[in-house]
Amino acid sequence: MESGWASRLTVWWGGFRPVIGVSQLSLLLVVWLLLFCNDPLWRMLLQVDHGGNIWSKALFLISFFVALLAIFNAMVMLFGFRYLFKPVVIFLLLSSALVSYFMNQYGVMIDSTMVQNVMETDPAESFELLNGKLLFHFILWGVLPALLVWRFNIDYKPFLKDVLHKGGYFSLSLVIAAVSIYTFYDEYASVARNNREIRHLITPSNYLYSFSRYLAGTASAGPVVVQAMGEDAREQPDVVDNGKKNLIILVVGETARAENFSLNGYGRNTNPRLSQEKIINFSNVSSCGTATAVSLPCMFSNLGRDHYSDEKAKHQEGLLDVMAHSGVSILWRDNNSGCKGACGRIDYEDMSVLHIEPYCNKEECFDEILLHKLDEYVVGLKGDGLIVLHQKGSHGPAYYKRYPETFNQFTPVCTTSELQNCSREAIVNAYDNTILYTDHFLAEVIGFLKKQAEGYNGAMLYLSDHGESLGENNLYLHGLPYFMAPSQQTHVPMIAWLSPEFERAKGLDDRCLSQKKSGEYGHDNLFHTVLGLMGISTTLYDPKLDIFSACESGREG
Repeated sequence: MESGWASRLTVWWGGFRPVIGVSQLSLLLVVWLLLFCNDPLWRMLLQVDHGGNIWSKALFLISFFVALLAIFNAMVMLFGFRYLFKPVVIFLLLSSALVSYFMNQYGVMIDSTMVQNVMETDPAESFELLNGKLLFHFILWGVLPALLVWRFNIDYKPFLKDVLHKGGYFSLSLVIAAVSIYTFYDEYASVARNNREIRHLITPSNYLYSFSRYLAGTASAGPVVVQAMGEDAREQPDVVDNGKKNLIILVVGETARAENFSLNGYGRNTNPRLSQEKIINFSNVSSCGTATAVSLPCMFSNLGRDHYSDEKAKHQEGLLDVMAHSGVSILWRDNNSGCKGACGRIDYEDMSVLHIEPYCNKEECFDEILLHKLDEYVVGLKGDGLIVLHQKGSHGPAYYKRYPETFNQFTPVCTTSELQNCSREAIVNAYDNTILYTDHFLAEVIGFLKKQAEGYNGAMLYLSDHGESLGENNLYLHGLPYFMAPSQQTHVPMIAWLSPEFERAKGLDDRCLSQKKSGEYGHDNLFHTVLGLMGISTTLYDPKLDIFSACESGREG
């Protein structure tokens, strides 16, 4: 019987070749996209208060739907020609299905930064987002309608008649859109003015526009000419010369949010080891962006968040280059997806590919791999050194993979990347275990520096690139546009540990340092603070942005 049904289905499918006109298929496509690939948009519009009663709100929503229908229909008709139309329709169905899944599941919005983050994510991180639910959604809302379109016979009219038909259809669509918007102009103006994020929710225009901007920027970039910065950089002698070299380890955290550090008042003890160290915990620090692709190059530039752009950062040297100009030895060790251009001209080691036990398993390496044989490198330093350790940290959604089993303290944990299938308690538990492991790792870094005390004045500075949403307001992961991102994605931890020898060598007042912990800081401070800690003199240095400058001997502020 099964073979009989299969045979009948095969025969039916073989003969399924319905004829449809370009305008009819265009209308069906747009209706499908608006109804089944724009859930976040309609949810937001239902929540927006633009005045009036329930009936006026309903009429506005109908108007919004009709306006989008008409505008998208006009745009699709521009591609309604033989050999072009069907591939465009299938592409829109498949791509919109994928985009709508991530928007629905994780609450993300699609802008140019999100596209950049996706394009620069390594395959391992991308693979973690693949799951059965994504496959089911993609087949149901993308593949199946695309297969139907593939079987359609499209009725293309003679060229002249076709051009006239499309021109009239295009014009009519624009007139309908204009009338619909004009009728409720005040409501449209209010929604657009008070909800700027709406443009990032309209599929497919959100990803088509953002991706085209990304491609245009990539295509027009040409050979990257990097402007030298800080060539006047020189190391100044320490206030107290104890015959030792200076060694700073800068730990770049990943996806750690300040809210879940017990050092900042979190209810759970996620920092048992750091709380036993003499550290300076900065409780009020903001990130430059909400994704690594922005925050990482931004924090190592001297542009500042207000003036940062990816284009500017690519065409000028950053903090590590300036340090290198002064003669300081620089090393970047990575357990993540690279430095996004911040370390392009200094020594780089990818530790994530080593697969050395007990630091690594079959899937990935834990952050302690960053300390593997680091003492051998330090022994060979000829002068002062800066070492950057780039963590895997708390990168999601597979938080449970980021730490060894021994740090599985908070249970039960979410053991899937399908966060919507886990309770919020299980998600937070897995995330808190990553913070617990970061606490352990940072304590190990401090312990490493203490072991180097005979030959080095040691210091550690830790700063996360951005935070993370864990289900608050149905938002997950990170990457929202900065202007509307919740504090969980922008409020990041920052911790400093300075050895007594380092403080004395630099003439830093201990009591003054402890008073700095409650100040308001951000990624903008990193460039100048690291220069100040190492004692680098350059015209690029701004003492007002150096967190510790006021604590140096002979300075006021």
